[in-house]
Amino acid sequence: MTTSLQALLAFARREMDPLDARLLLQHATGLSHGEVIADPQRVIGESEIKLFNFLVARRMRGEPVSRIIGAREFYGREFLVTPAVLDPRPDTETLIDEALMLMGQAPRILDLGAGSGAIIITLLAERADALAVAVDISEDALAVASANASALGVASRLSFIQGDWFSAVVGRFDLIISNPPYIVAATIATLEPEVREFDPRLALDGGADGLGAYRQIAAGAMAHLATGGHVIVEIGAGQENDVAAIFASAGFVLVSTRRDLGGHIRCLSFCGQSQN
Repeated sequence: MTTSLQALLAFARREMDPLDARLLLQHATGLSHGEVIADPQRVIGESEIKLFNFLVARRMRGEPVSRIIGAREFYGREFLVTPAVLDPRPDTETLIDEALMLMGQAPRILDLGAGSGAIIITLLAERADALAVAVDISEDALAVASANASALGVASRLSFIQGDWFSAVVGRFDLIISNPPYIVAATIATLEPEVREFDPRLALDGGADGLGAYRQIAAGAMAHLATGGHVIVEIGAGQENDVAAIFASAGFVLVSTRRDLGGHIRCLSFCGQSQN
């Protein structure tokens, strides 16, 4: 049995978002976006049809497309994602925009809870003069980040540390950046299945009030922040006042906020009032 690209897309689009359908078709056939558009009547063989139908069935059961194809686009680049890492979201791109605005020349950057490496690798790709250290407690996550760094050509400027926040970090940095877990533990069971069932709990669970990671970052950041440096963190919707208070109690001043595509304050930037 054979059929055309156009027919397969029409079938899948009745069941799901058109972009999801196209990405799954490209993955099943090995074709690029341009090839799919240029030749919609291209005949697809039986083995590719079976694979496509299998991928569609997975998507219809709620599995995110990025998990199915093992990749996610972030800030215009493709990143490997596995079950060991959080699926990078477009809202996190607000951290990139904020960091690029605040960084000076030849910055040293520390990424806490690096996961796939989407944040730190993007910053290194955007700033050829930057050097960085990525920290994660998960060895599997660091392996994913290392693979992404190599694939995107920044591995020579990025070092990796396995550890819990600042526990194994040495030195000072011009920028400390983090997208930490910030979901209230008791509410994780109520999240959308695409998040609850496929993102690692370690990357979601912010403790009893969702603020545990911010307390740890604020407590350790001053000792590792260079003079004139900044700390940038992603936050959950409505957490801005609580997180700002945590950092203020640790000697930091809120410099700016940035909203995500949905209009929520998603990013907070701080500088130090005093540094040890």
